[in-house]
Amino acid sequence: MKDQLFELVHGFLCYSHRIVRRVVPGFFCILLSCESFVEVDLPESQLTGEAVYEDYATATAALSDIYARLRDNSFISGSSSGMSVLLGLYADELDYYGVSQQPPEFFYNHTLLPSNTTITTWWNQCYNLIYSVNALIEGVNKSSVLSDAEKRQLQGEALFIRAYIHFYFSELFGDIPYITITDYKENDKVARTPYKEVYPLIVKDLVEAIDLLPQDYISPNRTRPNRAVAQGFLARVYLYHEAWAEAADMASAVVNQTSMYRLEDDLDRVFLKESTSTLWQLSPAEDGQNTQEGATFIFSSTPPPLVALSDEFLNTFEPGDLRKEYCTGEISDEENNWSYPYKYKERNPTATSLEYTILFRLAEQYLIRGEARAQQGDIIGAQEDLNQIRSRAGLNNTKASDKQQLLEAIQRERKTEFFTELGHRWFDLKRTGKADEILPKVKPGWKTTNILFPIPESEILLNPNLLPQNEGY
Repeated sequence: MKDQLFELVHGFLCYSHRIVRRVVPGFFCILLSCESFVEVDLPESQLTGEAVYEDYATATAALSDIYARLRDNSFISGSSSGMSVLLGLYADELDYYGVSQQPPEFFYNHTLLPSNTTITTWWNQCYNLIYSVNALIEGVNKSSVLSDAEKRQLQGEALFIRAYIHFYFSELFGDIPYITITDYKENDKVARTPYKEVYPLIVKDLVEAIDLLPQDYISPNRTRPNRAVAQGFLARVYLYHEAWAEAADMASAVVNQTSMYRLEDDLDRVFLKESTSTLWQLSPAEDGQNTQEGATFIFSSTPPPLVALSDEFLNTFEPGDLRKEYCTGEISDEENNWSYPYKYKERNPTATSLEYTILFRLAEQYLIRGEARAQQGDIIGAQEDLNQIRSRAGLNNTKASDKQQLLEAIQRERKTEFFTELGHRWFDLKRTGKADEILPKVKPGWKTTNILFPIPESEILLNPNLLPQNEGY
């Protein structure tokens, strides 16, 4: 059975220049036109045959493949082409030391063009994943064999992933296509959905996911989302769109589950795979491997081969902040010191995997609720949430005592708590309107129009309905 599942997940549905091939016995592939709204090859391991959804094991295998591609081949990758690196460079967390004229340097200097290969790759990979998710949703809905509980689990996870990808893309690109079907005749002429209209679509998917997902995790080490993960994500979505009461309520729904989640007192344990503060994480491809983030950020020779923490960022830490000691590393030569993110401690494989890539953790929920409470005038509640994070970092309670002071204190705390984690810092600068105030001081190439990335020009050439291009490109 294991070999059969391997074949199902990794069997290629070879779509190339409109040639259809049957590669797995019993599965027939219908070629979708390459002239869709995104010019991408259809997912190599996508199982489109109805038989996939006539068995829970094979349906789960198809979903697991989506998670694997999300981890390894998308914007959330911990590699040098993922958001943790590139948005760290785009904001003010990282300095670039790599080879000149390589993709990361364009992010660092704010010289992105519509022809940028990284932007195009992100777009292709992510709409490829969205296609896979929509195919899974359609297949599960049509299944006459899967139980109601199995359908609910698979649909809930798929809706969560669909919302997750669209959320990040709307924050990066603004108006984007929100795709919920696999019909290429519709998708090949799709237009961009206005940013404000994408928001309720994300909320709709997440509300449905919350209803479908179980309270308990169905996989070890929290590698598949449960209800609390969807609630925590919805809290973030509400926060970004200034729905303060809803953000506080959703964050509370997670924080109050004290039997399942608690902040780790030991900062060395926060990024271990067993951490009690983790909501959702992705395991490495093989046991013994650790995170791509550790392999990317940690360096042992000088000068840094790719990136290092900026002086501007390092100066953010208050005296006595344990996160500077526990979450950054330092290396020196005879003249200079450089620091690097050291949240993940393992750069190389170990006997068994010690660290997984964490996508959601409890600290964010406290700071979401604290910010939402401050915005509503709940000063004491906001102080309590902020002090939970400060206390674990070895800091005294906040002295901020009014709304504006608290909001500024929470943003500083978010900066030191979530640095180089999937672009938190960049998205905070963007959503609070601080990018134009802060980035010109450290980034001479910054322009106001850099607040959004360009739509890939190759996609606009294929589908003019994606016009107009974002301002400034």
